[in-house]
Amino acid sequence: MTTWEAIAMILAIAYLLLAIKQSLWCWVAAFFSTLIYSIIFFDVSLLMDSALNIYYLVMAVYGWYVWKYGNNIKTKELEISSYGLSKNIKIITVLAGISTILGFFMDNYTNADFAYIDSFTTVFAIFSTYMLAQKIIENWIYWIVIDSVSIYIYIQKGLNLTAILFLIYTILAIVAYKKWKSDYEHQRA
Repeated sequence: MTTWEAIAMILAIAYLLLAIKQSLWCWVAAFFSTLIYSIIFFDVSLLMDSALNIYYLVMAVYGWYVWKYGNNIKTKELEISSYGLSKNIKIITVLAGISTILGFFMDNYTNADFAYIDSFTTVFAIFSTYMLAQKIIENWIYWIVIDSVSIYIYIQKGLNLTAILFLIYTILAIVAYKKWKSDYEHQRA
């Protein structure tokens, strides 16, 4: 546990709390948290997590832009939407296949730890971050699973503060899903 890990954790919690409220400032907190975590994960040989956090840096800029300006010029604010069950099943199938292939590569050709699990959380997190930026309500369900699995990885790597963070993430993802579902139903009414 380091000071940098604590700072990243505080910023990460701020990001999620602000995302629940659909505040544009969540993306600023995400940017700085992921910058720190990119370095931390590289230092402990979680290469896929490190790469994922570099992706998060880009997505923080993208998310800020989309939430501020919407998906098109006519829309000022992006609204919550849903993919539906059928599309989510297709997405999960494709992402599971990609995770397996990437896990095989990481396990056989790098020194990555937890190659398959790390690949799974990374691949699903990449897509879930895109879903969050697009305000797709199911992103929170994906995050509940991703964050729960990540707790195990971080405990095994001795990143106990980060494991606690991901426990908090899991709880907040449940809260976020309920809040966004309520907002989504209100928006449709």
